[in-house]
Order: sequence, then C-alpha cells, then structure tokens
Amino acid sequence: MRLTSHPSIHPSIHPSGAFLASKFGLLPILSHMGGAIDEQKKGYTGKHPFFGTVVGRVANRIANGKFSVDGKEYQLFINNGPNSLHGGAKGFDKVLWSAEVLPNGVRFFRLSPDGEEGYPGDLKVWVTYTLSGRELAIKYQAQTSKTTPISLTNHSYFNLAGQGSRDIYDHQISIEADSYLPVDDTQIPTGEVAAVQGTGFDLRQPVELGKHLQKFHLDGFDHNFCLHQGQDRRLVARVFHPPTGRTMEVHTTQPGIQFYTGNFLDGSLKGKGAATYPKHSAFCLETQNWPDAVNKPHFPNALLHPGEEYNHTTWLVFNTA
Repeated sequence: MRLTSHPSIHPSIHPSGAFLASKFGLLPILSHMGGAIDEQKKGYTGKHPFFGTVVGRVANRIANGKFSVDGKEYQLFINNGPNSLHGGAKGFDKVLWSAEVLPNGVRFFRLSPDGEEGYPGDLKVWVTYTLSGRELAIKYQAQTSKTTPISLTNHSYFNLAGQGSRDIYDHQISIEADSYLPVDDTQIPTGEVAAVQGTGFDLRQPVELGKHLQKFHLDGFDHNFCLHQGQDRRLVARVFHPPTGRTMEVHTTQPGIQFYTGNFLDGSLKGKGAATYPKHSAFCLETQNWPDAVNKPHFPNALLHPGEEYNHTTWLVFNTA
C-alpha cells in the first residue's frame, strides 16, 4: 500500500510487521522493495534488524526477560544476550497484520494471544498510519484481557541523504531532553536518571553527529532520552541534513525516545541497487516507554489493565529548508 499526500513524500506500508518505507530518507527499508513481488516478500520477511517495523509487545529490553504482575512472575523468550528484546523470538515485527484501507492511510490490527512470547492476556492492537501533507502520523492503540506490560514503537531507520548513503555523520540532531538513562554492559538501564548537562548526551542544541561522536569519544548512541511527561503532542527531536536541506521532526505523546545510530549494522545486508548498510549508515528515533520500565517502579508506568486503552501517537514531519 502506498500513501500519497505530497509529491515528495509517499510512504509504502506492508502488513508483514506493519512495515513503513519511503524514498524520502526512510532508508534501508526501501532496500527490500525493488524487483518482483516475490523478491519484495523476501525482503520483508527475511532476517533484518527491524527495518521499518512495529515492535512489541514491549519495545526495547526487559532485564533477564522477567517481570512480575500481581505477584506472579513471567518468563519471556531471551533473544538479546541475557535479556528479551523487542517482544522476543517472534515479536510484532514478524507477524502478518490485518489491514484496513482508510481515505488518507491504513489501519493494521492483530490479536496477540495470551501467552505469546510469555506475555499475559489477549492483547488487541491497532496501528494506524495517516499521511497529511508532509506529516506522517502513527497511532498505537491496544486493549488487554489481563494486566500486561506494553510499549509499542516503529523501528524505521533514516538517512536524510537518501538511499545508499554511507553514513550519517553530516546530520545535525537535537533532542528535547534534560536527562537520559545510563545502561549496563547488556544495554539495560541501571536505574539512574542522569542529567545530560555537561555530557555527550546533551543534545538540547543541534550537534553535527560525526564531530560530536569524536569530541566525546562515543561509539554511537543506543540510549533512551527522558522526555517531558504529559499526554499532549510535543516536539521532541529534530534532524537536519545541510547538504540537501532536508529536515525531519519527531513529535509524540510518549515518555521516552530511543536514539540509535545503527551501531550494529555491519554491511552484511544488500538492498536496492546493491547498497549495503554499514555501521552508522542510519539512525532511529524510537518513541516509546523507558526500557525495562516494568521492573523499575520509578520509571513511567508500563502496565495496561483490563478496561483501559493504550493510546499513543507519534508524528514525523518532513520538510526542506
């Protein structure tokens, strides 16, 4: 399915993992869209690092794949070192969703059954993509039959220089966050909510990514930035690519955003035009709850109860300077 609302922005959506793809910098996903239909399917369903997918039931990592609800301990599938990542072995990115075409978008639905990947409760999930001008909205809704942790996000990779660009070092980025979550050697938050002031994580003013990584001797980012709390829409991140003048803004109702600079891309995947995707060739800005929030009471609430509705929206706004 292809959405069109602006001549330079027409994302494509696929029901396998509720994929998002576009030629406007939403890059590596397009790598799987050239050629015949069978070849496209291989790209969507083959092994890849969550290119363009919706991830869940819980995005990011849960320590040791364990959590407790109402005194009962649940064990999830372990798929990332000692932890559970992005829903487990067969998360929401690896299933076929039902699709409903809307006048300006598409709505995906799936029922995640009780016990899937170890999570409690039948979970009904809707993800709706709508395009208006230069703005793409992604709305997440869910209802459960049992209390369950939930945190949904879209895992698109971006490079505003376009398909086949080798790195993102010339991108300028800013994130509206006064604090971030330090992590241990397995990428689980330590529990500290640390101020960004005076650190390499202070992105409140735009920084050129390549120079910033060198200045602070950083191998890249894969960290949650703690956003100002509230259910209202707010601007949380902005990326600018000076050579092309392209900009991308992220607005959301979520409490956190995971900034990831493609540290684990290794060039092994070949995409459209035989392009490869090496380390730091793309970035992700994943709006979500804080990682491992279900095990840290002082983090934002991660539990959805029967009778409640999970309801969050993220907006991606594209423009040229």
